[in-house]
Amino acid sequence: MNPYCQLAQSAVEAFIKERKIINPDKNLPKSFLKDRAGAFVSIHNKKDLRGCVGTFLPTQENIAQEIISSAIAASKDSRFFSIKKEELDKLSYEVYILDEPKLITDIKELDPKKYGILVRSTTNNRSGLLLPDLEGVNDIATQIHIACQKAGIDAKREEILIYKFLTKKHVSS
Repeated sequence: MNPYCQLAQSAVEAFIKERKIINPDKNLPKSFLKDRAGAFVSIHNKKDLRGCVGTFLPTQENIAQEIISSAIAASKDSRFFSIKKEELDKLSYEVYILDEPKLITDIKELDPKKYGILVRSTTNNRSGLLLPDLEGVNDIATQIHIACQKAGIDAKREEILIYKFLTKKHVSS
C-alpha cells in the first residue's frame, strides 16, 4: 500500500481500536518527517464517503503528523457517524498533500480537474475548500458554488477571494 495511505490507515485503526494517537515511524521516507504541507485525508467505505478532513496550510511539525491528525479527524467527521471497528477492514483511503494556495486574479486560471480552490469571504472571513477532480464537479462555476456553499458564503452578496492549489493525490490500493 502507498505509504501515505498506510500511515492514514494505521492512525485510524489505532485510534478506533485503542483510542491511541500513533507517533510517526522513524522508517518513513525522510520527506514525511522533514517537510511541511497541508494535507487532507478522505475515507471511503466502498463508494460511500465516511470522512474527509484536512488543512490547506501546515499546522503540524511535519507531513506525517499532518496525515495522522487529519486521518483521526476524518474518522470522526461530524457530517457522518463515527467510524466503527466493524468497518475498518472495508475502508479505503485517499491522502492529498497540498501545495500552498495562490490568490487568483481571473477565474479563467481555474480548472476543477487540476486545481482545488479555497474561497474566502472578505466580509466575515469564512472560507470553504474544495479538492480538485471531484466527481460531478466539471466546471468552474460549480466548483466555486460548492466551495461557497460549504462555507455558508453568499457569493452574490459577499465579496470573495479565490485561491487555487495543486495536490498530490495518493490512493490506497
